[in-house]
Amino acid sequence: MKVVILEDRYANHDPEKSVFAKLDAEVVEAGGVSGKEEILKLCKDADGITVNLAPLTAEIIQGLDKCKVIARYGVGFDSVDAAACTKKGIRLVNVPDYCMEDVSDQAFALFMGCVRKVALRDRQVRAGMWNIGRQDPMYRIKGKTFGLAGYGNIPRTLHRKLKGFNLGRVLVFDPFVPVDAVKQTGAEPVDFDTLVKESDFISCHVPLNDKTRHLFNAQAFAKMKKTAIFINTSRGGLVDTAALFNALKNKVINCAGLDVHEQEPVPKDYSLFQLDNVILSDHAGWYSEESQIELQTKAAQAVVDVLQGKMPKSVVNKEVLTK
Repeated sequence: MKVVILEDRYANHDPEKSVFAKLDAEVVEAGGVSGKEEILKLCKDADGITVNLAPLTAEIIQGLDKCKVIARYGVGFDSVDAAACTKKGIRLVNVPDYCMEDVSDQAFALFMGCVRKVALRDRQVRAGMWNIGRQDPMYRIKGKTFGLAGYGNIPRTLHRKLKGFNLGRVLVFDPFVPVDAVKQTGAEPVDFDTLVKESDFISCHVPLNDKTRHLFNAQAFAKMKKTAIFINTSRGGLVDTAALFNALKNKVINCAGLDVHEQEPVPKDYSLFQLDNVILSDHAGWYSEESQIELQTKAAQAVVDVLQGKMPKSVVNKEVLTK
């Protein structure tokens, strides 16, 4: 057997190698390979692949002769053509449960940073300003309405962490979660229009696909309260960046905290750099030392499971489960 690690962001691949030791397999560390020809050269005869950011297009997947499983490091899998995997009979697996605490912490940190304007106040005080709140008011959290767009593992974890703030309401928009399941957590299931209109704070946790791209657009921002705070730790493509820039610049909404962006890394002339009412981070919500090891270990274990004829924990394209 041959397993290829298509990744170059991590310090080492000791966690994967420890798991792959269960197989009689050659393990190839591909480093920063991302071009089509390079990927095919390395992976054409691979039985399993773990991949981070390298795009696995339909053309590449069709060129894989032996592959039985592709494991995507992370919750999202939009960099891999899932339909092509299904057509080829390759199981596409992800790791949906490795960073619930970490991403929810990041969403929480961005939320608190926006509510209390921490980064902005730091810059203003360093510039010699004082008694700033009179010109730039802040509002308390107690009694307000928090909206969660999406209600998977991460937003549910965030909801747990928010329970000590005595929020007035927690609204949930997620058409794939049963109404009763939402109500059991003390939240209110609502449609998207109600979420954007009635929430004081909105945290986005929606998967990116053709239907959700630019879910948060000019029309959505126009419906929000002028005091609204918007947080996104999911995928940058869920937000129309130009629309968000205009909404923030023209005070249509109060503030935003973004861990993810439409273009990553962000360009040097990123429009949001012009604004003070946005906090930016570098798609780091998933990261902690603990989550890093957990992610690498679980991605590798999914590959091992498939190659040993076992059921992996999370299969994206369940259509190939019987193949």
